[in-house]
Amino acid sequence: MTDSYLTVPGRGEARFEVRGSEFIGHVAPAATVEDAEGFVDAVGDEYADATHNVPAYRVRADPFREYSSDDGEPSGSAGDPALNVLQQRDIENVVAVVTRYYGGTNLGVGGLASAYSRAVKEGVDDAGVVEEVPHEQFTVTVAYDDSGSVRSLLESAGVEFEADYEAEVVFEVRVPTADGSALRDRIRSATSGRAAIEME
Repeated sequence: MTDSYLTVPGRGEARFEVRGSEFIGHVAPAATVEDAEGFVDAVGDEYADATHNVPAYRVRADPFREYSSDDGEPSGSAGDPALNVLQQRDIENVVAVVTRYYGGTNLGVGGLASAYSRAVKEGVDDAGVVEEVPHEQFTVTVAYDDSGSVRSLLESAGVEFEADYEAEVVFEVRVPTADGSALRDRIRSATSGRAAIEME
C-alpha cells in the first residue's frame, strides 16, 4: 500500500430537491474503517429525523474495505449507486452519507438511484479530489550531541517533522511510506546506532 491514490482532502456537502424530497450528500476523508463508521454514526445522529441516511465508503484497510447500505430504501436503489460514484471516481479513504427527507412522492428505483448518485457526485465535487501518498510516522529520540545531524538529515530529506527539546531531543517524523525504511537506516548510520526509533 505504498502507491499513491486519490482521496478527498476534507469535507464536502451537496443539497438539492427532487419532486419534494430533499437530498443532502455528506462526504469526508476516512483513514480507517473506524473513521468511516464514526462519520456514518455522526451524520445519523445529526439527521436522526431524516427518512434515510444511506452510507457508502471505500477504505484502504488490509484487506481493502468497501461498504454500502440501502438503509430501508428499495434494494439496489441507494447504497450501490452511492458506492458506484466512489468506485468510478477511483477515490479511496473516503466516506459518503446521503440524507433523504421524503417529500411525499415516490421516485421509483431509477429516480432514487439517480438522486443518490448525484448527491455523492456533487458532495465529492464540493470536497475536491487530491492525490495522496501513504505516509507513516515515527519518533526519533537522541541525545543533544546527535540532534544536529538528525535535524539536518531530516531537513535535507524534505520530510515533515517536529522537534521537542527536553532532557533528550525527540523528533516526530512523518514520511512517505515508500521512503520510511531508507530514512530510518540513514538516521541509524548518522548516529552510529544511538538513535532510538519507534514506529507510531
